Amino acid sequence: MTELHTAPYGAWKSPITSDLIVAASIGLGKIAIAGDDIYWLENRPSERGRSVLVHRSADGRQVDVTPPPFNVRTRVHEYGGGEGLVAAGEVFFVHFADQRVYRLTEDAGAEPRPITPELPLRYADFVLDRGRNRLICIREDHSMPAHQAVNTVVSLDVAGDPAGGRVLVSGNDFYASPRLSPDGTRLAWLTWHHPNMPWDGTELWVGELDAAGAIRSAEQVAGGPAESIFQPEWSPAGVLYFVSDRTGWWNLYRWQRGQAEPLAELEAEFGLPQWVFGMSTYAFESAERIICAYTQGGADRLALLDTVTRTLTPIETPYTEISGVRAARGRAYFLGGSPTAPDSLIALDLETRRCDVLRRASDAAVDAGYLSRPRTIEFPTEGGLTAFGHFYPPCNRDFAAPAGDKPPLLVLSHGGPTGNSTTTLHLDIQYWTSRGFAVLDVNYGGSTGYGRAYRERLNGAWGVVDVDDCVNGAAYLVGRGEVDSARLAIRGGSAGGYTTLCALTFRDAFRAGASHYGIGDLEGLAQDTHKFESRYLDRMVGPYPERRDLYVARSPIHFTERLACPVIFFQGLDDQVVPPSQSEAMFQAVRAKGLPTAYVTFEGEGHGFRRAEAIKRALDAELYFYARVFGFALADPVEPVAIENLEDADFADERK
Repeated sequence: MTELHTAPYGAWKSPITSDLIVAASIGLGKIAIAGDDIYWLENRPSERGRSVLVHRSADGRQVDVTPPPFNVRTRVHEYGGGEGLVAAGEVFFVHFADQRVYRLTEDAGAEPRPITPELPLRYADFVLDRGRNRLICIREDHSMPAHQAVNTVVSLDVAGDPAGGRVLVSGNDFYASPRLSPDGTRLAWLTWHHPNMPWDGTELWVGELDAAGAIRSAEQVAGGPAESIFQPEWSPAGVLYFVSDRTGWWNLYRWQRGQAEPLAELEAEFGLPQWVFGMSTYAFESAERIICAYTQGGADRLALLDTVTRTLTPIETPYTEISGVRAARGRAYFLGGSPTAPDSLIALDLETRRCDVLRRASDAAVDAGYLSRPRTIEFPTEGGLTAFGHFYPPCNRDFAAPAGDKPPLLVLSHGGPTGNSTTTLHLDIQYWTSRGFAVLDVNYGGSTGYGRAYRERLNGAWGVVDVDDCVNGAAYLVGRGEVDSARLAIRGGSAGGYTTLCALTFRDAFRAGASHYGIGDLEGLAQDTHKFESRYLDRMVGPYPERRDLYVARSPIHFTERLACPVIFFQGLDDQVVPPSQSEAMFQAVRAKGLPTAYVTFEGEGHGFRRAEAIKRALDAELYFYARVFGFALADPVEPVAIENLEDADFADERK
């Protein structure tokens, strides 16, 4: 039995170090099936964030398909997804460095060969038209720098396409999910227009193809400006299925006899916000059976849908987060996670219901005595409404705090802002709780998983509703006596970084914060961002420049005089979504005000940190920052970060 030590919250010694997290962790991505074999993508921080296609054969042998230095990643919409396609004996993929499409046969000694030219073109979301020896995909054309990129649906000759593609569908702002019917005679696709994002409103179209593969006629079969369509798929029998939120919830439908037929009407979400291409919440095991995942009550569930009887039968699994669903006869594959298991690649036998783990995002072996189990909470927020979150109390089997002490609280504001937090085991959360922090992961209004009405709470109210919910979540825990009201901190990345900066600027609930590539200037974002998000703020804030007053009023950069607590900033210098100038300007303003602050930058990192050294540095630097401003000693030394104004402000002494 280990000895129990007494030490202040925050000062506990933990085996969950930043070195452990980056050394043992990978990111798991898109799954593909080819016969009895399975493929998936791995993002490897230890290889400077390289994304690798991995192949596991039926006998369990596992090999990397794409050799160094190839990095399987597309920049369409900047967020990517749908980076490649697996076919019989060959793969097609986009290489991040040049955004060209490569073809690779899985013969011994074969090397990837580009099939698209060296032009400012990007590609994503591939489907193989074997009968016409071509790929169909989304193309994003950046050849006119003075104008926004042009998005189209194109075909590519698999033997090589010097022109960079033949346009099949064009004229709209965005396209996604081209899907070819089993007999090759029809093509389905999604399209939408500014200022909509795909979770606001999309259109589902079906086109008839002639013998040469051109679209001779097309009709819109579902969707519109206020109906979001997600993941159109053809069944093996040639029936078109899709997910629609026309009832206020993303549910499954199929298009038959000129109308959309509902298949499983639930107050649950079978769809997701399409930030990236190639997302999948359902797949056909056969023409009569669909394996599907849906979110209800803040947790994911798996089920089998009989397409004949329209009966939905739950499949019990230990997983509370399920994504990337694929299926073959008698089998299903998905990415699953739970409070005791990290994201993992799961193989499910549909007859025995046995789940086998094929790959884990983390191989770190951590004793359960150091792991905090989350508690899903509901708490009151503005307007008599309810918001949601996952609360993680401090947990370390070796330590207890002095009697009467309460832990500091770290509030997490997720990105998106349409994203959502889950209860999957994330060691970067356990990094904090095992040191004596409490963590609240907030699903504020605007988050996915609670229906369209909850998602639309943020319309016209970004920087207000999300902040209210983070503040009220912290207040709820303070009121219950579970955390220290004098040591409340908030952190977030991207859109979550904006929520963080707004909370620190416009409210006085928090005593410190960390912005990871966060937005400080909404007007700057509206004027200087990529096409996909260039009109996003029209709905969440207001049309620009007509409502410039709102953009100014909700931009922390204009109100730094209201800041009264320390802030640390983290920024990738290659970020094309939130330019470094935003973090730089906020840092300079906080420094000029005399508040403790730090600015940590990373060469070669974009929107989100992928390299091991950046992930490690950001974790340790943030911990060091809180230790200095909250006045507790660290159990282990970490690389210091230069904190401006700390001694002059003597902030740590004020908070003791």
